Amino acid sequence: MQKNMGTIDRVVRLVLALVFAALIATGTVTGVVAIILGVLAVIFLATSAISTCPLYLPFKLSTRKE
Repeated sequence: MQKNMGTIDRVVRLVLALVFAALIATGTVTGVVAIILGVLAVIFLATSAISTCPLYLPFKLSTRKE
């Protein structure tokens, strides 16, 4: 799979994932909202790790400098 995420995009997703995890861990958010944020955090971590966003592919978007 072709990498399509730049460094800033990856860092923003990583920071958001950490914020979501902190909100869940501190009990600030609970219930369905916590589940949704948890799923988003996992997705953000995964896409950051592999430098590919599947949602960018159909639109041929890329934040990566070539």
